[in-house]
Amino acid sequence: MREILRTTDITDLSDRDIPPMFLEVVERGWSLTAAGGRVLTDLCPEAPGAYADRLTEETTINGRGMTDYDLPAAPDERTPLLVRRCLAYVHACLRKAQEKFGDTQVKAYVSLSFADTEEALLTSNVTFCTPLPDVRPYIPDLEAVTDAAVAEISLEGDCSAWS
Repeated sequence: MREILRTTDITDLSDRDIPPMFLEVVERGWSLTAAGGRVLTDLCPEAPGAYADRLTEETTINGRGMTDYDLPAAPDERTPLLVRRCLAYVHACLRKAQEKFGDTQVKAYVSLSFADTEEALLTSNVTFCTPLPDVRPYIPDLEAVTDAAVAEISLEGDCSAWS
């Protein structure tokens, strides 16, 4: 993931990089669940679910595959566009979370992997969660992940360089 992020041009990330459906999610902002989970309002199910803990609640509700059906199949064209989409969405959502909650505790996780199809196109998933002292981390050993490229992104540590 470091190599992908290092070689992708992320200058001038903006809302123009975010697909319309995801931009609507950003615009609707964040909410708190009854259990205190920080969730994207537009992604909340109509009927509340039962979750083992807040981490599971947050990652289940907030996680989505990034729109990619309109991207070219060629990896050298597809990868930078897909990464820009993910990072622009992450940045916008984390900014909204800071506005709503008054802190930068929400973290984003972006994963890139190859689809299990004949074309094996690069796909991505983005989710958000709040690390909690009494709950295991979302991805306990991030550096040990081998079946996908994964990045944990924070507003203060990572996004400040993209603004």
